Amino acid sequence: METITVEEQPLSIIYQDAQDTFPNECCGFLYGNENEGRRITEAVPVINSKEGDQRRRFEISPFDYMKAEQYALANNLTLLGVYHSHPNHPAIASEHDLAKALPYFSYIIVSVMEGEIADIKSWRLQDDNTAFDEEKVNIHIKKV
Repeated sequence: METITVEEQPLSIIYQDAQDTFPNECCGFLYGNENEGRRITEAVPVINSKEGDQRRRFEISPFDYMKAEQYALANNLTLLGVYHSHPNHPAIASEHDLAKALPYFSYIIVSVMEGEIADIKSWRLQDDNTAFDEEKVNIHIKKV
């Protein structure tokens, strides 16, 4: 199982976005590096542009993807993936998530039950793009 390390600051942004957006799905980009394994150092929320019921679906506009790539280049980061929430559902990737997934990206899903964070999992497409493999989420808390 691959491991993805999420630093404390981006994790708090993801959790806050998920709680603030509940009962709708939130979404955003994950940035970082892969020097010694995949490490998320920044999370940037974006607007869920899905028309209709946002409680079960999210969509990120092509324009937001373009801005995300530009942000990564300008800040010497790698765009490593996307996060989104599953309101009142487990943090398990759905068939819809699989259909929309891009190779290489990590997909962090946060389960929000009745407005409270319940779980976090990360998923990455298998090489043949037919299914996800779960990534172990390692949360890195900085020692002061």
